[in-house]
Amino acid sequence: MAKWREIYHRTKVETMKQIAFTVLAAVLSCSLAEAQEMPADYAGALKTVGKQGDFKDGVLKVNIPRSDLKVTVDGIAVPTPFGFGGWIALTKGNGGMDVMMGDLVLTEQEVNPVMSAVLQNGLEVTALHNHFFYDTPRIFYMHIHGHGMAADLATKIAPAIALIGKGSPAPGATGRALTGSLNTQRLVQIIGQAGEQSGEVYKITIARPDLPVTEMGATINARMGLNTWAAFYGSDTEAVVAGDIAMAANEVTPVLTALREGGIEVVAIHHHMTATEPAVYFLHYWGKGPAEKLATGVKAAISKTGGVNHTH
Repeated sequence: MAKWREIYHRTKVETMKQIAFTVLAAVLSCSLAEAQEMPADYAGALKTVGKQGDFKDGVLKVNIPRSDLKVTVDGIAVPTPFGFGGWIALTKGNGGMDVMMGDLVLTEQEVNPVMSAVLQNGLEVTALHNHFFYDTPRIFYMHIHGHGMAADLATKIAPAIALIGKGSPAPGATGRALTGSLNTQRLVQIIGQAGEQSGEVYKITIARPDLPVTEMGATINARMGLNTWAAFYGSDTEAVVAGDIAMAANEVTPVLTALREGGIEVVAIHHHMTATEPAVYFLHYWGKGPAEKLATGVKAAISKTGGVNHTH
């Protein structure tokens, strides 16, 4: 009997080793496949613009954070991930053509030089607006658009990107930093979506796949800018929140009402994309107070949209 138990034990151990090896091999295989997924033309585009990025969900996302800026909002010195991460994104449409969209974070002195560089290279500016009140220096957000071959799009947008942060230094922030930490599990519990920690900021992003926006056969997804998000900074007792809510036309008034009833300030209402069907509106908001109260207000507003249970 002891011999059979020993054989059984050895067999079981070997089987578990084989299973573990198989799982590990599968994970490594998937990781390698993901690492090799970026198309060659997208790797070339990253090199042309001289920025870092990644390729997921069929989208090349190029990061253009404004870490050179020290921004104060309503007397609080806020970190770059709180809402100052510019980007451009590329995805493939029909006929080998790519669609490019982006959101460039600019000081007011940079707006017109960058706009000229975008337009002179045959690209479009589809929106220009604020995301905040009470900000020093004043920050504006320029949405850009184009379609063509990835290499050509990268060459066209590169001169505009090169102008960002190259002018006179913006005034430094004199605000105070918030201390302490956030109970992010509680924020997730209230809003119903998990997020990501980026430095001192916890950001929750929610996709809107229920809004079927396409261009040239390409799906305009969360990584292309069709999303709702909320960024939290501070502590449980003293926090700030800023964010953006993507809305269908019939959702605008219910969202506005919910935010105001929750004591959260509405900062801007606008579009990011032109000539899209269905039309999508974007609303930026700002709030200060206990983190749970802010999260409850954000949740009430998001619940008025179809962007529920669609975590990105």
